[in-house]
Amino acid sequence: MRKLTYPAVLEPAGGGAYSVYFPDLPGCISYGKDFETALSEAQDALGLHIYGMEKDGEAVPAPSKNPEVDPDTAPGYLVSPVSVYPELVSEEIDNRRVKMNVTIPAWVKELAAEKGLNSSRLLEAAILDAAQVRRPRAGHTE
Repeated sequence: MRKLTYPAVLEPAGGGAYSVYFPDLPGCISYGKDFETALSEAQDALGLHIYGMEKDGEAVPAPSKNPEVDPDTAPGYLVSPVSVYPELVSEEIDNRRVKMNVTIPAWVKELAAEKGLNSSRLLEAAILDAAQVRRPRAGHTE
């Protein structure tokens, strides 16, 4: 599985908090109330940023060995590696459950409730069937 590791710059923000940015990925920023939270949030931000770039067809730049730290960065900053597994991030995002508003006859809704049918699962199965797509197993996509 592909693992990407980028240098993150953790900048003291007062009160033990840190703001975080990735020199190799402009716009990928985060924040945490303490060092541990900042690193955890940085990992989430990195995963989402790379997911968005790949989803938009953008090339993901290679991580630099010696990141260029913005000269306006506060004194006392730290540089720390942050790693993500893009396929795991993608799988989690793409397979999350989302709400969908549908309109059906009242008697069909009542019938489903009467028979104990899960309307969401039935709709999902019907869409996959109509699109002639096999239901992917966990960890796999069509």
